[in-house]
Amino acid sequence: MDDNDRSIIGFVMIGHMMVHTYELSIPILMTIWLLEFGTTAAVLGVAVAVGYGLFGIGALPGGLLVDRFGSRVLISACLAGMGLSFLALSIAPGVGGITIALALWGAAASVYHPAGLTLISNGVEARGQGFAYHGMAGNVGIAGGPLVTAICLLAFDWRIVAAILAFPALIASVVGMAIEFDATAAVDLTADTNTRRLPTSVGEFIGETRRLFTFGFLLIFLVVSLNGLYYRGVLTFLPNLLGEFLTAAIGDVRPGLFAPDSPLAEEFDLSQYLYAGLLTVGIGGQYLGGRLTDLIEPDRGLAIMAPVLAGIAVLFVPAAQAGLWGLLVVSFVLGFALFAVQPLTQATIAKYSRPESRGLSFGYTYLAIFGIGALGAAIVGTVLTYASVSVMFLVLAGFTATSGGLAIWLVTSQ
Repeated sequence: MDDNDRSIIGFVMIGHMMVHTYELSIPILMTIWLLEFGTTAAVLGVAVAVGYGLFGIGALPGGLLVDRFGSRVLISACLAGMGLSFLALSIAPGVGGITIALALWGAAASVYHPAGLTLISNGVEARGQGFAYHGMAGNVGIAGGPLVTAICLLAFDWRIVAAILAFPALIASVVGMAIEFDATAAVDLTADTNTRRLPTSVGEFIGETRRLFTFGFLLIFLVVSLNGLYYRGVLTFLPNLLGEFLTAAIGDVRPGLFAPDSPLAEEFDLSQYLYAGLLTVGIGGQYLGGRLTDLIEPDRGLAIMAPVLAGIAVLFVPAAQAGLWGLLVVSFVLGFALFAVQPLTQATIAKYSRPESRGLSFGYTYLAIFGIGALGAAIVGTVLTYASVSVMFLVLAGFTATSGGLAIWLVTSQ
């Protein structure tokens, strides 16, 4: 990597880590809000869903803004917006205030993925390494965000914690506008992005969309939608499932670790630590996936990884029921493979889109991953309610097996 690559990668790594740190700190804070505001899980769930919903829906308009104003401005605005939203959260008077603050966070955070991935695609010569380090930083936020928040809550009130979390993003926003790099060093643009304007009518937007949705891009859109269903479906309910498998394998370990009636015994949940370990292992998966994009065509990598994920889904329950070691091995293999797919996906999106429309392309695909993918939680929850864990993992295997078939079609159609 040259100096330009390092500047860009450092910038987007901080942005990606901050996005997911905030995203995963919210569930930790929810446990306190339920008690402090005397509300129900249903009401608070709706409040949080507003922010998470905007996080996904805003990716598409965010992509259009990236193509017009550039990634640097959008990422810096994203960081500033997230920091200010958590400052607003720290003074929220009730559930209504929390809803508004999280809505501001979701709107600000939604532009990050189109902006960050466009910047890597267009500005980084060592694109595979860029996607690898970018993904690794995201996993640091995914795994570390809840941990840092929980540790801070041991010493401070939640409002102070929210304010503390705000400042790193605000500082990064200022640094991002000052750091020097060439955002288009890796591509030969056919259009001047500085003169591009936003679509002013539905017709213009449809025209942009038609130019983007070639046959290849349509296939990758379907692939990432199915991968999103797998990703959100498996991660949403995995903590509870891991708890059940752990109890069956080793029983309740709390009596041997804590005094009877200890507050720590009541709060301690070993499955949460296994879940955090699974997410941490994903850092290595992100690195491997990024390096693979430098060695093979990324769409071929997707075609290879899809059956791997399908096989893990099929084998998960038998391995978990075989005992503690089986559960640990299959959990960490799942975490590694699940996140190894992401750099390959991002590189494939870049391959099948035009440089001057990268923002729109990542906007559509991250709308698919976070928007359509959100249905994975509903589908998996329904299957768990009316069927079994084994059937749930077979449904997940069906998602990724279908995406693998589409990836093979994508490769063979070239």
